[in-house]
Amino acid sequence: MPVKVRETKKIGSRHRESRRGRRMNSRVPVRLEWDGDAGKRFLVEAHTRVVNPYGCMVIFKDALDLEHRLSLTNLATGSSNAAVVVWRGNPRPEGWEYGIELVAPEMDFWGLEL
Repeated sequence: MPVKVRETKKIGSRHRESRRGRRMNSRVPVRLEWDGDAGKRFLVEAHTRVVNPYGCMVIFKDALDLEHRLSLTNLATGSSNAAVVVWRGNPRPEGWEYGIELVAPEMDFWGLEL
């Protein structure tokens, strides 16, 4: 299933990103789970930096490819959702920045008013 990373709109000679939903800086504890190439199950606990109704930015040490499918659990609420890696940012001392898109999310997944 193809995942659209982002849309851009041309305004004059500038480009502007179009986002769904409002973003909020928020440190939410999460658990990410995925299957590796050899069928081994990986489980990582991390925290978000930014959340919105459709996903989050999270930082962790493991290297994942774009479009990698995983399960994301909000440890504060216990809610889980299927997710896809849609962006990999800069490496930080604590790990890589990842943009994670929730697949068919509930609008109250984060337990925050967004």
